[in-house]
Amino acid sequence: IHPSIHLSTMKLSIAAIALSMSTSALAFAPAPMFGVKNGVAATKALKMNNGNFDLSGNSWQPDSDKMGSTDTGDYYPEGYNPESEIAFSSGMMGSQAMLDGGNDGPELPGMENLGADAIMMGGIEENSEIPAGMEFVPSSVPDGEFAMNVASQGSGETLVIECPPVCMTFEDFYAAFSADSHPSFSVSPQAGRMDRRGGEPTVFEVTCNPGGQGGDFSANLVINLPEDNSKICYKINAKCF
Repeated sequence: IHPSIHLSTMKLSIAAIALSMSTSALAFAPAPMFGVKNGVAATKALKMNNGNFDLSGNSWQPDSDKMGSTDTGDYYPEGYNPESEIAFSSGMMGSQAMLDGGNDGPELPGMENLGADAIMMGGIEENSEIPAGMEFVPSSVPDGEFAMNVASQGSGETLVIECPPVCMTFEDFYAAFSADSHPSFSVSPQAGRMDRRGGEPTVFEVTCNPGGQGGDFSANLVINLPEDNSKICYKINAKCF
């Protein structure tokens, strides 16, 4: 075969393959909405006024007898009598409401006056006396210091000390003076329960009655909190004249 004939045959084969591939690609390409005809852009319009389309809208409505809400309506049951039924608000305030006198719920037979004649048994008791063997040792730095002027020939003077609570819970306290304090001092109360932190202060009344003696007297008031393993100390100086 002549080389020129062989080269022409190859060119024709390549051209045929290229034409086949371009035709296959066009088969999957979307049809354009805009085309060009005689050099002018043309638009393909969709005609819907040929009588085959209903453009009046959707007029379908659900059948209320077959389709409807599945929620339960807010209505009273048949034969409901509000006078004989328990009110819907009964028990809204919780089980502790009756402690404030607001017992609005139904009462069980025989328990209408529950608690009216109850007798309290046990409970928490406060110690009224200082336990034997308790020591009252003042701290090196007192929590507060007070001064008094007392007439030696009078009936004595009383100093009021408000002690704020320092513990997180209610604590029993015992108050007394250290062993080196002057015997003319006394304190009341000597035992009780102190409020928790942020509550009411405990009021102590310290009395100095020199009994006709003159001079400068001092005392150390120690308030023991044994459950908290702590104490509160006050230094008191009295000038008796």
